[in-house]
Amino acid sequence: MALVRKEKEVAGVGELVDSPRRVRSAMHQPSGRFREALTIAEQTGLLNGARTELVCGRMPKALVARAKARTGVQSDTELIELALATLVVADDYPAWLIAQHGTLSKDLDLEF
Repeated sequence: MALVRKEKEVAGVGELVDSPRRVRSAMHQPSGRFREALTIAEQTGLLNGARTELVCGRMPKALVARAKARTGVQSDTELIELALATLVVADDYPAWLIAQHGTLSKDLDLEF
C-alpha cells in the first residue's frame, strides 16, 4: 500500500487510491470518449484481475505518437489498454441501424 500512497502523492490526488491502475489514471487521464470507454470497461469488470496477458507488436512511430497525442495517454501499455477497451465497448448503433433497412413493411401507415 505504501507504493500506491507514494504514487498518489506524486499524482496530487486527494483521496486514497485502491490500485496502481487508479493512480495511473489520475496521473494520465485520457480525454472524452476514451475516458468513457475505460470507465465502461472498468464497470463491466474487464479491467479486473491480474495483468497476465502480453500483447505486443511493432507499429509505425507516427501512428503511436498521433494516438498518444489524441488520447492523452503516455505509456504504450496504457495506449494498448485504451485501444482494446474502445474496441470492446464500441457503440454498435450505426451497424444496427443499417441492418434495420427494409425491416418495416412498405405498407406501414406512419400517419403523416
